[in-house]
Amino acid sequence: MTVPDLAERLAEAAATAREHVDHTDRAAAFPVAALDALRRTGLLGLLVPTADGGLGGTVRELVTAAETLGRTDMSVGMIFAMHCQQAEALVRHAGERLRKELLPRIAAGELYLASVTTEAGKGGHLLTAEAQLADEGGDLVIERFAPIVTGGTHADGFLITMRSPGEDATAGEVSLVYAHRDQLALTPSGDWQPMGMRASHSVALRLSGRVPGHQVVGEQGGFHRIASEVFGPLAHLGWSAVWLGTAAGALSRVLRLLRSPAGRERFDLGSDLLLCRLSRSRQRLDTVHALLQQALRTLESGADLSVPARQLQLNALKITAAEECHAAVDDLVTALGLRHGYLQDSPTGLERALRDLRSAALNYSNDRLHLADGRLALRDQGVTFA
Repeated sequence: MTVPDLAERLAEAAATAREHVDHTDRAAAFPVAALDALRRTGLLGLLVPTADGGLGGTVRELVTAAETLGRTDMSVGMIFAMHCQQAEALVRHAGERLRKELLPRIAAGELYLASVTTEAGKGGHLLTAEAQLADEGGDLVIERFAPIVTGGTHADGFLITMRSPGEDATAGEVSLVYAHRDQLALTPSGDWQPMGMRASHSVALRLSGRVPGHQVVGEQGGFHRIASEVFGPLAHLGWSAVWLGTAAGALSRVLRLLRSPAGRERFDLGSDLLLCRLSRSRQRLDTVHALLQQALRTLESGADLSVPARQLQLNALKITAAEECHAAVDDLVTALGLRHGYLQDSPTGLERALRDLRSAALNYSNDRLHLADGRLALRDQGVTFA
């Protein structure tokens, strides 16, 4: 570990999330107290270099942190992982002026970043954009509607994908632009009453404003590089770690209940059905953990991630984690039955975990990734592995 006291920082943030999780889930309210803890502990600056005041953490430490937070509250884990993805994009691709303006503030806990990539008609597809930036005397004019912006009404800054300026710009010429909250007029649209992930408060948002030209991240029209180097890999690793943490936390709570004096009286720990369900749940999580660690090693190796076998591995991680973590909790619901598997007031928290994890296959759709993987598979006739 390169981050000092990472376990203590995470313990403080997780304890705050645990204190408020029942309320934020019931009310579909953004976890303000947990975000304050992430600010206070410096965890918002986990991936910011120490030279800029951050913790100088690695992607491996991001995975550890995301899994830890996911064990308590999947919404908090996802909010954190997505913020870190945005921060890493700035660390690696922002110009020097923008880095100096933003990185120390992220490290100080002053900037929680939200991602604006969804768009009506295209969903979460990263590499196309309909709404277009306008260049007016070197300033960039933003007029953008997004149907889903996680934490958007609470964010301090936004990273926004838009079509590049110019009459001839195509939908595939996508730019990434940063905007401070005070540079935008924000108009929320509709209510947020989802099945799960209720505390993520991912409302629709209209953003209008003007920013100076140096707030483009990377080159105009060059977002595809940021997507392949940062957005895609860190999304799949960070999300999968959160989902694994949520399912692992659920299994841990179930095992503690079963081994408690009350659990020993209520449940037959020698039941073949119970033991098989526990085994299947643990097997699913070990599978996800192994794939997550292998994908992490691939990223840490510095290898070219555009190679089909490596893209397939990263996509397989996301697809497998989304499916298997949800299935693992579903196994536990069946194993414990109505009282402790299905009711909201069970100390196992399975009902909330199951609802939250149902979103995983929809969060950048598994079906969309399977279509991409089919094309990638055709390019790897030798069936090589990363």
